[in-house]
Amino acid sequence: MTVQEPGCSDARVKDPRMPNVARPTSLELATELGDVVRDLPVFVTAPLYRRWHLRWGATAAEIAASLPGDTFFPGAQFRATRAITIDAPPDAVWPWLVQVGCLHAGFYSHDLLDNLGHPSATGIVPALQHLKIGQWVPMSPSATPTDRTALRVHSFEVNQWLLWSKPDSTWAWRLTPAGSNGTRLVTRVHAVYDWHHPLTALLGVLLMEFGDFAMLRRMLRGIKARAESQMQNTSRPAV
Repeated sequence: MTVQEPGCSDARVKDPRMPNVARPTSLELATELGDVVRDLPVFVTAPLYRRWHLRWGATAAEIAASLPGDTFFPGAQFRATRAITIDAPPDAVWPWLVQVGCLHAGFYSHDLLDNLGHPSATGIVPALQHLKIGQWVPMSPSATPTDRTALRVHSFEVNQWLLWSKPDSTWAWRLTPAGSNGTRLVTRVHAVYDWHHPLTALLGVLLMEFGDFAMLRRMLRGIKARAESQMQNTSRPAV
């Protein structure tokens, strides 16, 4: 498998792959609000146990290992490596990463905060499985994504690793076979607080230091639950 390299980019128009997303129901919004309320203590107290949550779920070897994007921001003030074990092979986990994005498949996290309340997908969306370099990974509902409102697919190797990037951050994923038919999913975020632009830097501090851990932990668990559920459904004998 050859590594995809940067070289093309999507036009800055509404993503034609974006599925028609139904409005969330009142029950769904109430459930999402409840999830946010339950995680509120984690959001508020995250800086108090920063050293622990920056390596949540990851082994010492995974923290020390190199990942794509590590060299982009050597002076990044925020660097976190998290991991989770999933009882599904890498090729069953990979599609859930490919379709991530606001009003795409969501982020499998707090939909009220990062997907305008629309529930994240619980299945693979074929229209969102065509990954290419330069493709936007929207973080807001903007029809014309920019480097401020979206990540870009920087590079990837199918079923092995994926790197998203912005001018001030990188977000890497690595999928490693684990056990007889599982995956060790490791993710690493680097973020720079540019104090030459105080408002932008302050927003970055609030998002990363207070919001990142609760959101990313829920995302990892969301991917795990979906991939494992799909494996159980596909392995169940037909009646």
